[in-house]
Amino acid sequence: MTKRQKIISVILLALVYAAVFVMEQVIPAQAMLFTVLKKGAIYALVAVSMNLLNGFTGLFSLGQAGFMLIGAYVYGIFTIPTEMRTSVYQYFDGGVIQFTVPVLLAIVLAGVAAAIAAALIGFPALRLKSDYLAIATLGFAEILRAIFQWDKLGPVTNGSNLLRKFPTFNDFNITNADGDVVIYLSTLVPFLIVGVCIFLIVLLINSSYGRVFRAIRDDERAAEAMGVNLFAHKEISFVVSSFFAGIGGALLAMYQMTIQASAFKSAMTYEILLIVVIGGIGSVTGSCIGSFLFIAASEWWLRGLDSGTFLGITAPTIFRSGFRKVVFAVIIMVIVLFYRKGLMGDKEFSVARIAGRFRRLFRRRAPAEKGATK
Repeated sequence: MTKRQKIISVILLALVYAAVFVMEQVIPAQAMLFTVLKKGAIYALVAVSMNLLNGFTGLFSLGQAGFMLIGAYVYGIFTIPTEMRTSVYQYFDGGVIQFTVPVLLAIVLAGVAAAIAAALIGFPALRLKSDYLAIATLGFAEILRAIFQWDKLGPVTNGSNLLRKFPTFNDFNITNADGDVVIYLSTLVPFLIVGVCIFLIVLLINSSYGRVFRAIRDDERAAEAMGVNLFAHKEISFVVSSFFAGIGGALLAMYQMTIQASAFKSAMTYEILLIVVIGGIGSVTGSCIGSFLFIAASEWWLRGLDSGTFLGITAPTIFRSGFRKVVFAVIIMVIVLFYRKGLMGDKEFSVARIAGRFRRLFRRRAPAEKGATK
């Protein structure tokens, strides 16, 4: 990518953030658009972190929900105001932690806690391959969910009860003396956090470590013959992926405003995996695009189908409660059939590629136009 193309890419990215900021000031805060933008951004980060493992390193892990759970709980535990802890931990005498940390520091701590957990389970789990690794990480996530609901840990995790009253995205809004919001930032700030995290992942992928990850994915034996320490690099990929999944969990807690371990089921991991497949395994921009399309379709565009009628489609009464899922499943099947490598495959969205396609298109038209004039 040339310097000019990099500048254009930065300008386009700045325009996206500017558009998000302007829309947030103009459109009512309750609009479904912001639900899609917030949740889509969070899922994009987790999908990209999962793609780092599945798409770029070739490790089939299904533990993302577990690492998101760790991140969510660490964030909530360390940010609940001291004066609120008595009401939140009402069954555990106010809990054992009686201090708070700044929001951004808590988000980083959420990623660090998830990374430490990944480093510990990585020693035995990463010696497994393929389906066995997937089963091991999925089992780890389910065990975590049970542990965090254990009443013996209630003074820390609040057991099976909700964690709440911690800072959320709405706390980023700027208010006046009367408490009225004058500048909305509840969508822009998570967008910025997710953008920085994805940018760091892209830097890693394009570094020498990223090239080693792809070498391991393509052929482990050849990589090992070239002197690559397979376990060490797998561990790095696993820990980094878990770190950003933990941050994603913290952001999801801020979006949902409450935390409960029962919400971080294996179905959440499957949703993230589906986003990775739809976008393209081995494509960062594919995961981002797939995330927003997945959330928009499931949370917004197809929601009306459950009420019986949507865009002229009327569902029989027997199917109305789940007709949205039926249509959504059909859409996924169509995407898989016609885009077997996902929407982006292993390619990335870039200014250079788009410019090249336009140049080729105009070159094809030019001879035809000359022939027509003759």
